Amino acid sequence: MAGTVNIALARHPESSAPALSRVDARVLRTSEGVLEVAYTVEGDLDYVCLPEARPPRVGDRLWEHTCFEIFIARTGLRGYHEFNFAPSGEWAAYEFADYRQAAPGVAETFAPQIVVHHTEGRFELEAVLQLTRLSSDHANAKLSLAVAAVIEDQGGALSYWALKHPPGKPDFHHADAFMLTLQ
Repeated sequence: MAGTVNIALARHPESSAPALSRVDARVLRTSEGVLEVAYTVEGDLDYVCLPEARPPRVGDRLWEHTCFEIFIARTGLRGYHEFNFAPSGEWAAYEFADYRQAAPGVAETFAPQIVVHHTEGRFELEAVLQLTRLSSDHANAKLSLAVAAVIEDQGGALSYWALKHPPGKPDFHHADAFMLTLQ
């Protein structure tokens, strides 16, 4: 059940990010029902908007700026959860019954642990989620994940990064984006 997966995220072909050399993610699922995801951004980070750290709290519309995202579905089911993690420490959790159909009842009980590391030319954000907070079945179920990032540059332009981009505009919710399977 436990295992680590390292993935390189690809930039959406319609977005530009000349200051970045790469965006990667590492996903670890433990046998205790914990999901850890770490994102690494490398390049000239002087051109990237990284908000100042603040105490963790629920944020809104985090995808409009630099944020890191993971979508979690139990394989074979239409519903899924979306988590957004901002470099500031803000986070958001959403539940969907089907493609972009919001479901009621998302609560702050999903609160992830977020840790940020920033050095010259490298930024890392690590988030830890308790899968049992999604449902008791998530801890041991086969999961399909979409792993993504939105990076804002100093001019306000956004670049979109994902394991796989479906055709058309960036859409992390699209079924084709759920490319990573965890047993």
